[in-house]
Amino acid sequence: MLSLDRIDLALLTALTEHPRAGDLELSRRTQLARATVQSRLRRLTEAGVIADWAPTLDIVAAGFEVQAYVTLEIAQGALDEVARDLEAIPQVLEAYVTTGAFDVLCRVATRSHPELQATLVRIVQAAAVVRSTSVMVLSVLVPPRMLPLLASAEPEPSRRAPAYRDPD
Repeated sequence: MLSLDRIDLALLTALTEHPRAGDLELSRRTQLARATVQSRLRRLTEAGVIADWAPTLDIVAAGFEVQAYVTLEIAQGALDEVARDLEAIPQVLEAYVTTGAFDVLCRVATRSHPELQATLVRIVQAAAVVRSTSVMVLSVLVPPRMLPLLASAEPEPSRRAPAYRDPD
């Protein structure tokens, strides 16, 4: 596990706010040397903090306005089978194994309510699915975000020389 310091947080913030910025632009925005930006990005990527460089897609803007969360109770020991069944359904955006009253939580998106109904039927047709419950998404209250969580952790002291100009 990698401990993040204030420099890492400043770089991640700049990268999140300006995802298309190159090393030179990130260097300017964070007031860090270009070599520092490059080495920090490499370290954050190798540690898995930066998971990928893919664009963030807006599923609603792409026409998939009907979204729901689906909870599944599954047959004991059938997790691999359920994973294969869910991966075969393009409308299943993500699925998580959970604790509590249900075993799996899925997020699905479709273009219409009839397509959502067909997707839900397809999910429950999986042999290992015992029961499902779905909840429609009406609107996004808090969009996906990571920076507030990262910033809330006590940052490690910076390893930079005292000559570093604090971007705050």
